[in-house]
Amino acid sequence: MEISTILSQIDLGSYAMPVFQRGYVWNRDQVRKLMSSLYKGYPIGSLLVWNTATDPDISKGDGPLTPGNVNLILDGQQRMTTLYGIIRGYPPKFFDGNLNSFTNLYFNVEDETFEFYMAGKMKSDRAWINVTELMQKGASHYLQEKLQHDSENVPFWLNHMAILNRLDSIKNIDIHVQTVSGEDKTIDVVVEIFNNVNSGGTKLSKGDLALAKICAEWPDARETLKDILIHFQKAGYNFTMEWLLRCLTVYLTGQPYYNALGQHKIEEIKKALPITEKMIGTCLDHIGTRLGLDHDRVLGSVFAIVTMIGYIRYCGGKLTGSKEWDKLLYWYVHAFLWGRYAGSTESNLAQDLNAINRGEGIDGLIRLLRQSRGDLTIRAEDFWGWSTGARFYPLLYLLTRTNHSRDWGTNIELSNNLLGKNSTLDVHHIFPKDLLYKAGKTKSIVNALANYAFLTKETNIEISNRSPEEYLPVYMERCPGAVESHWIPVNRGLWKIDNYEHFLSERRILLAKAANDLLDSLYSGKITEVKLYDYSTKQYVSDRSEEDEIDDMSSWMASFGLNEGTINHELLDDDGNVVAIIDLAWPNGVQSGLSEPIALLLNETAETQAEVSKHGYRYYTSVQELKGYIEDTYLL
Repeated sequence: MEISTILSQIDLGSYAMPVFQRGYVWNRDQVRKLMSSLYKGYPIGSLLVWNTATDPDISKGDGPLTPGNVNLILDGQQRMTTLYGIIRGYPPKFFDGNLNSFTNLYFNVEDETFEFYMAGKMKSDRAWINVTELMQKGASHYLQEKLQHDSENVPFWLNHMAILNRLDSIKNIDIHVQTVSGEDKTIDVVVEIFNNVNSGGTKLSKGDLALAKICAEWPDARETLKDILIHFQKAGYNFTMEWLLRCLTVYLTGQPYYNALGQHKIEEIKKALPITEKMIGTCLDHIGTRLGLDHDRVLGSVFAIVTMIGYIRYCGGKLTGSKEWDKLLYWYVHAFLWGRYAGSTESNLAQDLNAINRGEGIDGLIRLLRQSRGDLTIRAEDFWGWSTGARFYPLLYLLTRTNHSRDWGTNIELSNNLLGKNSTLDVHHIFPKDLLYKAGKTKSIVNALANYAFLTKETNIEISNRSPEEYLPVYMERCPGAVESHWIPVNRGLWKIDNYEHFLSERRILLAKAANDLLDSLYSGKITEVKLYDYSTKQYVSDRSEEDEIDDMSSWMASFGLNEGTINHELLDDDGNVVAIIDLAWPNGVQSGLSEPIALLLNETAETQAEVSKHGYRYYTSVQELKGYIEDTYLL
């Protein structure tokens, strides 16, 4: 069947997408390769469709379907969505993904290559044409317009007429369509066929299949689940659909296996969902209030929350009081510190839930942790990790929030119930990154957890790039006791760059003692009673660190098919010495060799900015400014 005919069938509603299909996941590179293959006449594979009775409950989107039978695309979604978007100029009704993946695709009629639009490269070069515009007008009409409106370059367009026709003829390429049909082809059978055919791609997970079965009987299920996820997202918790389904499964069945949902009627599932949502909220409120872990990047382990729901379920929906909660939270912290669910997630969940269902309680959960870990005592060397992705990073945040640590500049308490404009905390490098890199330290040493402290953004900016031996005495005098409340060794000799590793060793000892003291208090129920705050319903103000912003900027560039840049790029002088560390750099330009070097410098000194500028870089001091430049230069 010709591509144009398949697209027409999608418009008519006789081709659609089954509800269990994932959304559109292709990136720009995959889109370019598909179009290049079609243009060169290479095979792109066949389509696999499921011919079944028309049923809106098992198809995606809100578009009308043909009465009688409909063809649901099992294999070929990414290819057909791409072609539909490029040829029609807008996505199909069943689309669920990033429009930027196939928007503004251009073709060079001289070297016959596909690229996404970049103003700096294409704006004044007539050889680059908009592929969607050509496809919609057709090669003949497109050429006619060019001859009328670009009369000075008539020979150019006439010389490339054959190329325009060849590009336009992509719409007429035949794609073989294989059809699965028959009354025996139930949704379970079809999903198995899909996974077998799609073995080289992304298979449907058990969670996908469970959701497909629920949606077959309850069409609004997916949107209802999405609404719950959005509710938590607004509070700072980005959970996945599969995780939410896992919580629902545990509440209903006491087991983590999705297939157990099949034993329950849709009405039971509908009633269980709001109760599950409330239980999740209760867990988040206690974790936020009692531990100070108030957003998803410091939760440590979302799967430990699944087990907590299993325990609350076993207890009839409510725990006896604060001491029982504290003991459960003691287990929760150790579960993420020692990676309880980092490996065999489902089997470990089953093991823990079975202990609960046998009546072993929290002690049974702790026993299982001890069996796998041996000893739950925290040692100084456990704080050896580095970066915000380390397991002990949430523990450092927890200690800051629960132990009444104070901000060095404002002296406000960074407590676990601190809400409002001062609730956002920055990750502060006690020894500045720039100074450590200049001293020859490696990335892992520079970003060691023991070099982190949490402060308000105001204080973090105020400190800037100064050495601790310079700024710590100032804050010790201004706010007595505030510096020490972050477990900073008071030996001033350790504040020198030359003694950095010794400083880390001493601080790890202090952190380990503080952690053990807090966890012992949780276990023994000695924590002071506190008012429970609604962390699960708050409007979260992001406390994004520099690292988050830099990573997101790099990912944002990649989403448009642009160079991601180099994080922590070392700027060298003529003798090979490091003169500056650039947060995110494009030393050869966003278009390699075709544009000037670009740099992102967040909270850097005027000295660093001058050094970067001296080396020929155009630099930006905020992500928004840099994004504006990229959009104006390469995307508009």
